[in-house]
Amino acid sequence: MEAGGEWDLSEMSNAQPGRQHSQEATNDWTDGLAFFDRQFRLADIANSVLKSASGESSPSLWDVYPELDRTAVSDYLQSTPARPLSLTSDLGNGAFRELTFHSIGEFYGVVQTFRTGDKDERATLLHQATHDPLTGLPNRRRFASDLSDALLDIDGGDEAMCLMQLDLDDFKPVNDTLGHPAGDKLLQLAAGRIRDCLSGTERVYRLAGDEFAIISAGSQRQQRSTELGNALVQAFKQPFTIDGISVFVGMSIGIAIAPLDGADPETLMKASDVALYAAKKEGRGRASVFDAAMLQIIEQRELLRRSLRIALEKKQFSIEYQPIAQSDRLIGFEALLRWQHPLLGDIPPSVFIPMAETDGLMSDVGLWVLEKACREALNWPDDYIVAVNVSAAEFLAAGLTDRISQVLDMVGLAADRLELEITESVLLERTVNNLDTLNTLSILGIKIALDDFGTQYSSLSYLKNFPFDTLKIDKYFVSDLEANAKSQAIVRSVITLAHDLGMDVTAEGVETVEQADWLRSLGCDRFQGHAISKPLSVGEIGQFVANSEVSMNAITSAAARHP
Repeated sequence: MEAGGEWDLSEMSNAQPGRQHSQEATNDWTDGLAFFDRQFRLADIANSVLKSASGESSPSLWDVYPELDRTAVSDYLQSTPARPLSLTSDLGNGAFRELTFHSIGEFYGVVQTFRTGDKDERATLLHQATHDPLTGLPNRRRFASDLSDALLDIDGGDEAMCLMQLDLDDFKPVNDTLGHPAGDKLLQLAAGRIRDCLSGTERVYRLAGDEFAIISAGSQRQQRSTELGNALVQAFKQPFTIDGISVFVGMSIGIAIAPLDGADPETLMKASDVALYAAKKEGRGRASVFDAAMLQIIEQRELLRRSLRIALEKKQFSIEYQPIAQSDRLIGFEALLRWQHPLLGDIPPSVFIPMAETDGLMSDVGLWVLEKACREALNWPDDYIVAVNVSAAEFLAAGLTDRISQVLDMVGLAADRLELEITESVLLERTVNNLDTLNTLSILGIKIALDDFGTQYSSLSYLKNFPFDTLKIDKYFVSDLEANAKSQAIVRSVITLAHDLGMDVTAEGVETVEQADWLRSLGCDRFQGHAISKPLSVGEIGQFVANSEVSMNAITSAAARHP
């Protein structure tokens, strides 16, 4: 029971001062509760073992507990303390008594814990209850107690307290690939490395898994916390050696300062957690100090996350279509998902698609996009394709090929008019299953494009093992194509490689006629970008298709003028 809380007196209504309860010499704990008035005279007891009170009509606190230092305890209690006072007494013959004093209105409440047994055994049990058995660090239970105490000790001036939450980066892959014994060894080594960075006023705790915390009290904590955070990040850039294997794990840290960022445990924990989240979002392997802007960003993200769950139902999604040109003619459109939030306006796909994947919503959203885009494609010329992006979450979900087949059958679109675009990140997991999925889609007649080639992992084994029809060059290599010899060499090599493997090449982000000229000269097959057109709404497609021959001829004429 904490100081200042409510006490239930109902069970004490029949209790009388001096009432006795027998106790055998066992190793069990026996709790007692007593109330003393402001003159330290016993007022009431319940379920207590106050044998020394026998025969006294109203014994004093010092009669009941003769081992107490009268002056010290009296001075402390009369100072109206902000937190309870806990004392442990050795009564001899293997008996121990622990007392916790609370100031409650007109009374001092005393909770007694009495135990018989071996002192060393008690110390061992206490240590086990408050420490992590793997690393030997204080545990979450001890952390909660110490954090509360540290906050109560802050008395203004230059006194402050720093809370740091620490997460190991890339711990799970080590645990999964080398096994749990290696993971346990890594946690032990990590705990030691953290301890080596600390000063005498800092203490580290293991909260759970690969999560740690540091409490640092005293003056100039804000400056010290930044220095310590940077030191820890640097320390974890060095490898750990486990069974002769060098293992690399980084450290991300969130820092909050009390009372600046919070004067109670819950607020301070939230602040440091927000700072830790920011450190991970900024690329991990860094220490971030909390500021209010971080909280605003997270609150906005949570608002988006909640809104995303009803965006389909509220019809907030729409599709724009990016024209795809081949030489001097239009051959189709790529479907681009858009989200118009009622309060926040246009939300970029780079923001909401990762949220949808994390929250398990991408299969429903992706199915909606696929069906709508295929229905729209029925209104285009029969030889136009519709390109639809498939996220990693969609691709790895069970039943993808069945869902796509059902949509094509329901809508009535020919399979060879659908091109699915996937990124290299899709191929990093479950390689055999991925190959089966791609082969099935290919057998159905669906075209497969590898999107953003060259910006992620770019393993040539993907091109050897997977049946891609099209390779898409990212706009990163196209944007400076006219002036950058390296970009020219890379694009030329990719085009040559793709053609040798029987694939077409699409260049994204073609913004100028000059870029289109360069790409044609290098043998690129297809183009997307503002040089052709901006993304179009459904209502704009008909007129654009009608005028497409004029638009393509204009680009072709420009190319002829700038060979």
